[in-house]
Amino acid sequence: MLKKRIAMQDVAAETRLFNHRAIFAMAFVVLMFSIIIVNMYHLQVTSYQVYQTRSEGNRIKVVPLAPNRGLITDRNGILLADNRPVFSLELVPEQIDDMAATLAELSTLIEITEEQQTHFLKEVRQQRRFNSIAVKEQLNDEEVAIISVNLHRFPGVTVEARLSRHYPFGDLFTHALGYIGRINSSDLSRLEESDQLANYAATRDIGKIGLERYYESELHGTMGFQEVEVNNRGRLIRVLRSVPASSGKNIRLNLDVGLQLTAQQILLEKRGAIVAMDPRDGAVLAFYSNPSYDPNLFVHGISSTNYNALLNSPDRPLINRVTQGIYPPASTIKPHLALLGLETNTISPTTRIWDPGFFQLPGVEHRYRDWKRWGHGWVDVYSAIVESCDTFFYDMGVKLGIDRIFDYMQSMGFGEKSGIDILEESNTNMPSRGWKRARHNQPWYHGDTVAVSIGQGYWTINPLQLLVTTAVLLNNGDQPTPHLAKELSNELGTDIVSTELKTVTPVVNARNWQVIRDAMLQTVNTQKGTAFNAFRGATYTSGGKTGTAQIVSIAQDAKYDANAINERHRDNAMYVGYAPAESPTIVISVTVENVGGGGSTAAPIARQMLDYYFSAGVNTDE
Repeated sequence: MLKKRIAMQDVAAETRLFNHRAIFAMAFVVLMFSIIIVNMYHLQVTSYQVYQTRSEGNRIKVVPLAPNRGLITDRNGILLADNRPVFSLELVPEQIDDMAATLAELSTLIEITEEQQTHFLKEVRQQRRFNSIAVKEQLNDEEVAIISVNLHRFPGVTVEARLSRHYPFGDLFTHALGYIGRINSSDLSRLEESDQLANYAATRDIGKIGLERYYESELHGTMGFQEVEVNNRGRLIRVLRSVPASSGKNIRLNLDVGLQLTAQQILLEKRGAIVAMDPRDGAVLAFYSNPSYDPNLFVHGISSTNYNALLNSPDRPLINRVTQGIYPPASTIKPHLALLGLETNTISPTTRIWDPGFFQLPGVEHRYRDWKRWGHGWVDVYSAIVESCDTFFYDMGVKLGIDRIFDYMQSMGFGEKSGIDILEESNTNMPSRGWKRARHNQPWYHGDTVAVSIGQGYWTINPLQLLVTTAVLLNNGDQPTPHLAKELSNELGTDIVSTELKTVTPVVNARNWQVIRDAMLQTVNTQKGTAFNAFRGATYTSGGKTGTAQIVSIAQDAKYDANAINERHRDNAMYVGYAPAESPTIVISVTVENVGGGGSTAAPIARQMLDYYFSAGVNTDE
């Protein structure tokens, strides 16, 4: 058997193979080192600024600081809205692995209702996950202590102390001040549109209604920030730089706490509104709608039970009756109509008509009744206003015609918004031919004019509008713009809120304007005047006009019987007046729902308000 032949070693081939591999390995190593060097150059030279900024961003965080909200006081410096410290239990969603388990475990330590948890989870879906979100606010001392000793068990959970809005007088100023509440999606959209969103990075609440919303940008202030150094776990090490927030402006109002309390005490359980203003400049002295509600309920999120109780109440406490209450003006607008009659020579100061207790249109059998069934006899413009004779105004209104009535009353401000510094003001209606055709697709009839002539029919107002238009009568055609705020101030200075009177109705004959004011003076100071009994023995002079607004129609031959009518369908009592008569510093409007009798109900309320105004010496000449 032949032996296997042993191959001879090829040294040259192996050497070549080794050299090739060594060169390849060396080239690979050089290439890798080149890549590393190039990358290091890119990181440390070319992109130095970028990565230095990112590195600093991991080490340094900017923490926004919320500004203190401005305070609100009455004209005498009494606090109406301030800021009080409160503690809240807050969670940062991105730092919590199991939200449901965390909430369940926290609920074993302190009471967290299902409603609070539901609201919190809704906020989690709407907010950014790195934001701290409150699950329960207004913690008491015991709850703060319990959570604090257990915080080490709950990463992402903190107890935060914040300043929260508080309204010391509760429901007294609600419809004027409004309230603040949690920022929602619509608020965010509004802030983004106005390019103010960045200023709210540390803010959770915003003005929702009233002055709180109207002056939101002034009350809120300017956000500050802190640059802080943190470790790799996000824990604060030190503060590098701090820019303090600038507090919002404080607002001093024209409102007087004493007048406001008087209004509340007078109305008690009655539904209605009382508003008073200085006719010389539009400064609003009292602004009360009853019933009201406690705005503090909304600051930390009102419960569904409390909100539904307010929403479904038949007394409608959420409605601001001063600016949103819609009422027929009734006889309170007779002075305005009489002025139009005088200015157009439709009547004169000596014009007299016979009032048998009713009025009839030519060729029409229907009788439009006067409130005094047996009539007033011979009546001129003075006695028509003093005794509130309907027949006189029926006759004059038909002679004037709806076109002249509409043009003149609209120029005075009827059917127009007043421009007051809150946003909750409803549209009212000064009817016209065009309005009726557009709304009801019907022509205007003489009977419609008859109803409008005594402030009924399609004509509607709100108490503030009646106040402003009456001020026009006192100012010879000049209209004030009502304003609640008197001045806004901060450490930089004080801004006075003032508005100029604007001429809205030209004076044809100044004597006509004086005739109207004389008639309103007699309404209060002569025995036949509808407001005489209410102001008997007053220590000051005043003028005014009563009104009784009919809510439902009464058959022609039927007699009004309040006891036979549903309480909500009874007449409204109204009064508008001013004092002192020779140089008015206050004009007041009173509306009381479903009680009837402007002279017997509304005028006495105005008397009590004016008594306080003069006895307390409310200073409007600062």
